[in-house]
Amino acid sequence: MSLEEKELPERGELVIGTVREIFEHGAYITLDEYGDLIAYLPRTEASTKWVRSIREVLKEGQKAVFKVIRVNRFKKHVDISLKRVSESERRRKLLEWKKLQKSLKIMEIIASRLGRSPHEALATIGRKLVNKYGNLYVALEEVAKKGKDAIEDLDLSEEEKSVLEEEAKRHIEIKKVKISGTLYLLSIKGDGVKAVKDTLLAIRNIKKPEEVTIRVYTIGAPRYKIELIGLNYKDLEKMLSQILRLVKEKTKQLNLRTRFVRDRK
Repeated sequence: MSLEEKELPERGELVIGTVREIFEHGAYITLDEYGDLIAYLPRTEASTKWVRSIREVLKEGQKAVFKVIRVNRFKKHVDISLKRVSESERRRKLLEWKKLQKSLKIMEIIASRLGRSPHEALATIGRKLVNKYGNLYVALEEVAKKGKDAIEDLDLSEEEKSVLEEEAKRHIEIKKVKISGTLYLLSIKGDGVKAVKDTLLAIRNIKKPEEVTIRVYTIGAPRYKIELIGLNYKDLEKMLSQILRLVKEKTKQLNLRTRFVRDRK
């Protein structure tokens, strides 16, 4: 089950392959993303070091990342290399592959709940998600983050949207980031307790994006912890700047002395 429509990979493309057969002169590799197309790995492309046999670096049944070095579109012949794949390329491709497999599994579950075949769900729902977001996993990740708002403009039924949202949120864990610091608030007037409370309440009630969480709590007067939790640092930094501007305005109005000390990451 795949969304891949291309029959052949492009020269220079990274591909996932499973070692099928190994011979003295080279090995035949099944390209998992291209309908089990067979590619050829010359022995000279197996390792940057001299090896007596490809079996010194690969074995039958093993999955690995390869780079396409030649494509004969007329004969549908593909040559690949193992030695030309850098470690960073290998890690990146494996991560992409794992995400693809996970997203396909989620689509299988969605298809089952809707009473459809996996291929049918991919050809309809999956295709619409990819057309909007360019990548199936990215699309499901957006649904996990934003719910139906992420797919509101897609031509999908309410049942399809509901099942998509439920399964995306159930199976995709959204990693969150946090920034924090200590806010010092010291009154220079008699009604300082109320002034501090008003300032902290204003911070809690500041307008913010739905995906951002603000926590404000005391760690022992005059020290108060501010924690911002969200999906990315850019939004959190912007939110923190707004909070500190608000605090500055409040401290002028209420005669408070203030200082903010950022926590180290």
